[in-house]
Amino acid sequence: MTTRVITILLSVLVLVAGCGGSKSSQSSPSPSAQQSQSTPPPQPSAVLDITISKGTVTPVNAELKAKVGQPIRLQVNSDAPDELHVHSVPDHSFQVEAKPNQTFQFTVDVPGQVEVELHKLDRTVATIQVQQ
Repeated sequence: MTTRVITILLSVLVLVAGCGGSKSSQSSPSPSAQQSQSTPPPQPSAVLDITISKGTVTPVNAELKAKVGQPIRLQVNSDAPDELHVHSVPDHSFQVEAKPNQTFQFTVDVPGQVEVELHKLDRTVATIQVQQ
């Protein structure tokens, strides 16, 4: 994805440099129009809803798919503190509090199988298959 962004930015710079040699009465595109031409649209987030209640977690061993660099969002409702650990590159740890409506977001840089575990409950909440 980084190579694609660099290629797009270089293409835009070449076009701007080629068009900047003469002065004219034409107006240049607005900054928002320039940004939309050079920035790829954001990928939607992959979302996993997690509930911790009375010593159990839902889901257990869920399967999720995501792409490298795609935001992955964990939405957590919990009645007890715990720690979510995401075994990915880079790895991520999130402190879960005993409260509703907690949101944790991360991305994965390397494709493969990524496990999301709860440490105190010692459960695998989900496995995320991350692809290019």
